[in-house]
Amino acid sequence: MKSLRTVGALVIALALANAVFAQSKGNLRITGRVLDESGQPVAEAQVRAAKRGEAQPQIFSTKTNDKGEYTINGIAAGDWVLEASKEGVGTIETTATLADGEKTKTVDITIRKPVDPNAELQSEHQRALQLAQGGNIPEARKIYDALIAKYPQVYQLHAMQANMYAAEGNAPKGLEHLKIALEKEPDNTDWLVLQAELLMETGDKESAARILQGIELSKVKDHRAFTNLAIHWINDKKTDEAIELLTKMIAQFPSDAALVYYRGRGYIAAGKLPEAKADLEKFVATAPPDAPQLADAKKLIEEINKAK
Repeated sequence: MKSLRTVGALVIALALANAVFAQSKGNLRITGRVLDESGQPVAEAQVRAAKRGEAQPQIFSTKTNDKGEYTINGIAAGDWVLEASKEGVGTIETTATLADGEKTKTVDITIRKPVDPNAELQSEHQRALQLAQGGNIPEARKIYDALIAKYPQVYQLHAMQANMYAAEGNAPKGLEHLKIALEKEPDNTDWLVLQAELLMETGDKESAARILQGIELSKVKDHRAFTNLAIHWINDKKTDEAIELLTKMIAQFPSDAALVYYRGRGYIAAGKLPEAKADLEKFVATAPPDAPQLADAKKLIEEINKAK
């Protein structure tokens, strides 16, 4: 009995398949030319046609001649999906609708070379950066939004978008995108530093501090987040922690005189005036003339001298 049921099912399946194929066949045809992007005919291109909406569509196939011409005969009225392809030229899909009584449908197909996603990503990324550098952050964000929608697997785009939101001062949105990127690269130093910066902006300084304390300073390219953490510690009376962090940053970024200024402020908060004066005098001697902390440093030196 089991074998009979199997044979019966097979006969029914074949009958259904034949019925489906029969729906595709008719006395109509699709004809046209296959062209490349420059409008030149593509010889020996493969052209396939399948009727839309059929569970087991019959595939009609042909090739173009030397003039790029093709003809698919014996098809029925309805909506058809056409695919033209040739190695080295590309593949394209289009649709055509044949109405009852429409003997011939002419459909010219232009094959375009596939877009290199890496080239598009780099090009659009550069365009977004130029917009951002020119102050047009909203337009830059639109570019990244479009790229994220088109290439959702490229998680690095979320880090780029997080930078755009950071530039706009929208820390919560920046953190949303950065979370997606960090799920893929949890040890990315640049992204962790940015995450800490954004957390500080939301007021979550403790979480930011935990992140920064877990980062190896030798891998840090931008110390801004660490400087902000040191300033937070100075204001919070954690002067020893602030001075220790600033000392490490001075060793890592010896050319940045501002770090010496902030350590001087830390020494003042800790009541260590000789150390503070030494740092502030070093800052005044090495800082550029337009340094925003210069006037304050000179004033603090005067106050320390009066306090003696």
